[in-house]
Amino acid sequence: MENITVKVNGAEISVPAGTTVLEAAHKAGFEIPTLCYMKEINEIGACRICVTEVNEGRGFRLVAACVYPCSNNMEILTNSPKVIAARKKTLELILSTHDRKCLSCVRSGNCELQNLCNEYGVENAGAYDGERIEYEVDNSAAHMYRDNNKCILCRR
Repeated sequence: MENITVKVNGAEISVPAGTTVLEAAHKAGFEIPTLCYMKEINEIGACRICVTEVNEGRGFRLVAACVYPCSNNMEILTNSPKVIAARKKTLELILSTHDRKCLSCVRSGNCELQNLCNEYGVENAGAYDGERIEYEVDNSAAHMYRDNNKCILCRR
């Protein structure tokens, strides 16, 4: 497989063709947050938290890093002001249908969503509140408890 050259936040690296933006960023030493991504299990770009800016010669645009393939001479920005604003807006939208009973949640303090909201400074969790559907808790299986009121539709 041939290698291609990409720039991640100004650092030039060589990666195999077909490498995703997320993988290239990791190789260059840059972390990109994800919620839905699970390598080789769930690579669907559903949550959009991994959004980055890429330039393939036509100007920068936002893409989901976990599913977007690198191209030769691509420029990637992982934490530009536009990226940070998009991630914050996405978190606010996710919270618009989320249960948000964090203090009584078993995952409080160990929650990826909560950690990202703190990291990106989400202060108004109800900014986009709309109609909320209340789901029954599914505890029909002895090995699993599922509360769809806390689901963020990441499909993990």
